Amino acid sequence: MSQTLTLVRGSNRLGASLPLRPHALSAAVVGILTLASAAQVAANETVVPENARPMTGVELYMLYHDKSWQWPDGAARMHDNGRTFKAWSGSGPDASWATGRWIVTDTGRLCLKADWHTRAGTFDGKTCFAHRTDGQAIYQRKEPDGDWYVFRHEEPQEGGEPNILVRDDLVTAKLEALQDAAQQPDTENASVVRQPQDSDAKGEIR
Repeated sequence: MSQTLTLVRGSNRLGASLPLRPHALSAAVVGILTLASAAQVAANETVVPENARPMTGVELYMLYHDKSWQWPDGAARMHDNGRTFKAWSGSGPDASWATGRWIVTDTGRLCLKADWHTRAGTFDGKTCFAHRTDGQAIYQRKEPDGDWYVFRHEEPQEGGEPNILVRDDLVTAKLEALQDAAQQPDTENASVVRQPQDSDAKGEIR
């Protein structure tokens, strides 16, 4: 059974509300936190030009479809087929992964609605990003009240900038590995099978 979570970080609100234990909360939202901050560079200093307009659904589709969005410790993939969204974040006990859908609108919004899977359970969430462009750069912010930042320049900048959207699939293989690991039995908590001395039964569990 999936549940929904909320995280308030500064002025950023993620998802809807669910009371969680601190360790479960940190595991559940690690992927969404990474998503929300992955591309943000000098956000508090970014001023969106007055002539910037919301990007259209077609423009957003061309920007994101069949691309991987690289994060500091993970990645997301926006598949064209079925508008499937997949992602992973973290490693070891803090690893999480997500499956869902991505949606674009003519008002400049990209929304990612997915179930996030962690060791603590499965949590559903929806995160949306607004996009504007002035023909020179693409500006992005996390809704409803995140700060604007330059997501990508239309033309290469002097000194270069990180290419956070790439054609390579950085998600599928990693996500499948995490799913396979989650299906492995927990050997630490497995029942111990002992042969009782006063019984002829074999394989009795105590």
